This record gives sequence, structure tokens and C-alpha cells, in this order.
Amino acid sequence: MATVPLFSQFPCKTLVTSSSNSKSQSKSPILMPVNSINRRSEVGLAVHRPDFKVRATDVDDEWGPDAAERGSNLSVAEKAAEESIESVEETERLKRLLADSLYGTDRGLTAASETRAEISELITQLESKNPNPAPNEALFLLNGKWILAYTSFVGLFPLLSRRISPFVKVDEISQTIDSESFTVQNSVRFAGPLATTSISTNAKFEVRSPKRVQIKFEQGVIGTPQLTDSIEIPEFVEVLGQKIDLNPIRGLLTSVQDTASSVARTISSQPPLKFSLPGDNAQSWLLTTYLDKDLRISRGDGGSVFVLFKEGSSLLNP
Repeated sequence: MATVPLFSQFPCKTLVTSSSNSKSQSKSPILMPVNSINRRSEVGLAVHRPDFKVRATDVDDEWGPDAAERGSNLSVAEKAAEESIESVEETERLKRLLADSLYGTDRGLTAASETRAEISELITQLESKNPNPAPNEALFLLNGKWILAYTSFVGLFPLLSRRISPFVKVDEISQTIDSESFTVQNSVRFAGPLATTSISTNAKFEVRSPKRVQIKFEQGVIGTPQLTDSIEIPEFVEVLGQKIDLNPIRGLLTSVQDTASSVARTISSQPPLKFSLPGDNAQSWLLTTYLDKDLRISRGDGGSVFVLFKEGSSLLNP
């Protein structure tokens, strides 16, 4: 056949046709190309060729693009967690540096100008890392007793520098907050060789903004002296820059001490003295610029700053 050489270049199948004639009238098989494109119309047959789609993927991505996206999200989460940990560690480092800088400054009274500048810089850095930017929305953190560690408020300096006698000094200045009753108590405790006593003010506060509270003082209290557990007479005292040796008169002081203890016990049995604080001048406000479970930084009238440590915090023991 003349057509055979033409189709010999294509793979072929044998097509067997049946006829109504007898078996003896068989015909030669017809050869037909399976994959013929140009001639398939000639024989009246249509050949269907399925379409194949190929998707290119990263050879390293054995789980497909969804897994890659999940991996990317995980990397972002891990990076954020690492940055959060680093931020917390940096904040703790700054808090410790601040506590160390305050040591020996007598709440800021004896701080040198260089030390004040260093403290101011540390305070600014901590304020920028405040973990509670809206402290009045986390009032539970404000609860409790806060010990004043440093202030730039010059109004307190006369109190800190004044000594009622060579034996009496300001032992502690604190602020106790109760967020449930919205009350504040500011207290100054004086310590002597025989007893301790305190002067405090009771106030109410109102939340005026996420950071600011308005304080209105209502009552002053002079506390009843409390006897100290143990009384020790120092070897010397300093008066106006002069050291006075107490050893020669130790016996006399012991006798005076016994008499004073008797008087102190009598006084201790009396209730504290309370007095009212009327007038518009008995008001103030505070802006909390840093707050966590250990440290509180506040700013008051005139831009004065107050650094307070929570009672029991390790920051009180540099």
C-alpha cells in the first residue's frame, strides 16, 4: 500500500473491522496512527489528549506553601518572644542600676550633682520601658506599702536634714495605698534610741486619667511612740561636726535610759493624736510614669520626681 510508508513513522494499532460477508471475504487490516495530529481528521476520529499542569515548588519545601507560611509565622513569633525576653532583662538591669545609684544618697538629700544626673538618666530610660503605660487601669499593682528611696522634691529636704536631737533621725518615709477604698496614707517614721514614732496624713484619691490621680488630704495623725526592742547607747555622737565620746557618762545615760523607758511606756498607752487638714491647699496630684510589682516612679507638682520601692522588694537591699 502506498500509505504504509507514510504512517510507518508513527506508533500504530491494528484495527480489525467486521463484515457482513462470509469469513472468506476478509480484508487487509487498516493501519491507523494513534498520535497523529495532521491526519486524524482524514479518518474521521478525534483523539483526546489530557492537559497536564505542573506546579513549581521549592525543593526544600516538602510540605508545600502552607507549611512555609506557618514556618514564617513561627519565626516571627519566636523573634518577638526573644525581643520580649531581652526587653525584660534590660528593664531589670536598669532597675538594679537605679537601686545601686540611690544607695547612700539619703533619699536624694546627699546626692552629688553627678549622681543626680545619673539617676535622672536611669529614670528616663525606665519610664520609656514602662510595662504598664496606663497604671491607673492596674490599680492592684498600686496596692500596698511603698518606701521612698529617692526624691527631687526640695520640700522634703528640710525634714530629711533636720534632726530633732542627736539621737533622733528620719527612719522611713512611706506611702500606703488601698485601691479598693481609694485611700492613701503618707507616713514619716522617726527613730530614737528608746522608741519610734510617726507623723502621717490620710487622704482620698480620685483617678483623673490613665496616669494621673488627684489627692485630697483629710486628716493628720501623730502616732503613739513605740518602744524599741533593744536599746543601744552609741560610743559617741556627732553634734555640729564635733564627735562627743559617751563612754565616760555611759552609767549616767543608763540611768536616764531607764527613766525614759518608763515615761515612754506611759506615753505608748495613749491613743494617737488626730487632727483635720481643711482648706484647698490640702490637695495635690501625682502622675505615675513607671509601675511594676517592685518599682514605682511618680512625678508631682513642679516636676518633682519620687522613686519608691515596694515593701519586701529585693531592690531595698542593694
